Amino acid sequence: MLRGQSVRLDFHSTFDMLDFVQVVSDHVGRMAGLDDEALHWVGVAVRESVINAIKHGNANDARKRVHVEFTPLNEDTPPGLAIRVRDEGEGFDPSTLPDCLAPENLLKSSGRGIFLIRSFMDEMLLQRAPEGGMEVVMVKRVQPQQV
Repeated sequence: MLRGQSVRLDFHSTFDMLDFVQVVSDHVGRMAGLDDEALHWVGVAVRESVINAIKHGNANDARKRVHVEFTPLNEDTPPGLAIRVRDEGEGFDPSTLPDCLAPENLLKSSGRGIFLIRSFMDEMLLQRAPEGGMEVVMVKRVQPQQV
């Protein structure tokens, strides 16, 4: 899924990095050919995944790091952008996530991040990372121009 020249960010688990990650995401997304609407949804998905990595994966432990990798998919048809976000936490079984659309969860103030990422991206995989921790790999494809 990941091809081409990648941009990698490794940083301590701090929310202060969110804006920087957003700037990098926007820049690499533009280089990959994403339009403004796609860039917006990618930005939301990247922020959600980094917040999850810091808050849930790394349990707000500033000694642990978050690893983000942006890879343009220029040779694919259609082209796009792949993003990998990995934490250094204990990990979990993704099948145990509660259904955020279940009536008992509708009014909860959290628990929708993975649902939103799945909704905004064209592809999404949540799994234990080979290096340890959890990773989310997301892909957003360039949409054909409307004539």
